[in-house]
Amino acid sequence: MSKTELASGGSGRAALGEEIVARINQLAAISETPEHLARIFLSSEHRAAADLILSWMREAGMAAHLDAIGNVCGRYEGENAGLPCLMLGSHYDTVRDAGKWDGPLGLLSAISCVADLNRRGRRLPFAVEVVGFADEEGVRFASTLLGSRAVAGTFVESALNARDRDGVSMREAMVKFGLDPEHIGAAARARRELHAYVELHIEQGPVLEQKDLAVGVVTAIAGATRLAARLTGMAGHAGTVPMAMRRDALAGAAECIGMVEEFCKTDEAGLVGTVGYIDAMPGATNVIPGMVSFTLDIRAPSDPHRKMAVADIVRRIEAIAKRRDLVLQLDVTHENRTVPCAPWLKAQVADAVAAEGFGVFELPSGAGHDGMAMIDVADVAMIFVRCRGGISHNPAEHVETADADAGARVLLRLVENFRPREASSPSSSRP
Repeated sequence: MSKTELASGGSGRAALGEEIVARINQLAAISETPEHLARIFLSSEHRAAADLILSWMREAGMAAHLDAIGNVCGRYEGENAGLPCLMLGSHYDTVRDAGKWDGPLGLLSAISCVADLNRRGRRLPFAVEVVGFADEEGVRFASTLLGSRAVAGTFVESALNARDRDGVSMREAMVKFGLDPEHIGAAARARRELHAYVELHIEQGPVLEQKDLAVGVVTAIAGATRLAARLTGMAGHAGTVPMAMRRDALAGAAECIGMVEEFCKTDEAGLVGTVGYIDAMPGATNVIPGMVSFTLDIRAPSDPHRKMAVADIVRRIEAIAKRRDLVLQLDVTHENRTVPCAPWLKAQVADAVAAEGFGVFELPSGAGHDGMAMIDVADVAMIFVRCRGGISHNPAEHVETADADAGARVLLRLVENFRPREASSPSSSRP
């Protein structure tokens, strides 16, 4: 295959990468501040981004609208109107001081794929829908996957009472945005309406780069357990309390943190553990810390392994606290099950990767994605695209144009060759 054919997927189609990258840059200009990319749920920037994405959907030949929670939704009809759809999507909100690729790459790639079908007048025996989920990151109201949970019909109404850092409730923010919080249920979709959900996303890790691969086939989205720990000892003067008599909460927390790192490093089944936050009181140079709070984030590709690991880690923390005469409080703050990609759908992703001339490599996702919510209404699959250095949630986040094009080609081939699973045959991947 010639370089020209390779760049177009060997089918005479135009390369999509340049269009996608141009739109990534255009969308990234919509930000809370020009110095640090931030596009937060139900903000004015969020609305401006939604309007721009809706315009791109309509240019691509889709009927497009903003749904009841602020998701941008486009539909490209099949050979007949009203057919069940293959849903593609990702999110368009960001963390603060974000990179520009996390979320938008998958959304804009899907739009470009539909535009390519429309340019060629190609209709399929199913509809294609593209959804830009309004809130995946959970930055504003500390509740993740709000957009996809609404589509899956699992939105928890109590989230409407959550308040942001300025004291504004989600309910109030929705009204100001022009949405009716009493009608969020209108965003929900029935299982019979969807053949499947597929999401293209940057890897957010270094594996594909290490393997020198542009794309990868995701096997599962790892489940996660998050805990909040507090160790209470006794504050005291740094110069007068003998070392053997100290109840140093920070030293105890340091031992716990080191234990978590070592425990996860020696695991051979993909376990990862992170302490992302620590706070010591009273926080003075010449005072022994009397109380320390820290967080734990434990993830693994399988739920049984993660749960066993969490139980073991908790026992070890308890033992450290007891030996150091510290009072321990440990609370689970978040628990999300592992979401396996449906074998029948994952196989079609692998076929598309191979047909585009790439080696088929499978890997799990350690990060959470909208598929974790969409599994409740459809089988899911994911395509990963290589990102430089595996860096994400950071302004240094980057995808080469050639890799963006490779991901879009794989996605387009998957869509054009998609074979729905019979609705009467339940998926073995569903929990």
